[in-house]
Amino acid sequence: MNPDLAKIAALLSDPTRSAILLCLMDGTIHPSSELAYIAKVKPQTASFHLHKMLDADLVSVEKHGRHRYYKLKSSEVARVLEQLLHIAPKAAVNSLNELREKSAIHLARTCYDHLAGYVGVQLTNALMQQGFLTKIDIDFELTSKGRIFLEELGIIEGNIRNSRRKFAPCCLDWTERQHHIAGALGNALLEKMLEAGWFSRIPKTRALKVTPKGKLELKKRFSIQL
Repeated sequence: MNPDLAKIAALLSDPTRSAILLCLMDGTIHPSSELAYIAKVKPQTASFHLHKMLDADLVSVEKHGRHRYYKLKSSEVARVLEQLLHIAPKAAVNSLNELREKSAIHLARTCYDHLAGYVGVQLTNALMQQGFLTKIDIDFELTSKGRIFLEELGIIEGNIRNSRRKFAPCCLDWTERQHHIAGALGNALLEKMLEAGWFSRIPKTRALKVTPKGKLELKKRFSIQL
């Protein structure tokens, strides 16, 4: 019997559930109250929709006392959502704040737990141009130079290869229409850059702010001009 695609399609067709899932694309956990605020619905309404998405295995929940915190179930769910954004009609921009948020999302954002947007694609291209990465079908692979580069950043290849997830799959960026790095390697790079202060998270959005230090390092190491 074929999987019930209609059930998932029906879940994604609801604007409230879509807004919640897009918020969860930042890869972090969110309390239900915050998700209700972002989706512009009452907490009870948000809880109703979250239960439906839990039943469909789109999200997971952590319970801390009386509070519940939600996140996407997996990187695979995030990847499917990212692909659907390619065929979704563009949302109208109705205010200066919406324009600023749209620009920030396009520049740099999290795609679940790795870097996406213009900066994510430019970084991926730079790593390939410098001979650190090669592309094989729909995956990236490290070169010998790439292994040395990772060690200089403090990332041990063996540690991230031992994880259960794919090492460095290609992820099609919905704003740039090019691939960026996902998987264990994409996550390790983003975490290292956040730790080093190259990026900072913008509250209540998956957009990332490139810090002055980040602009300097991206230009010096990868010739990315922002």
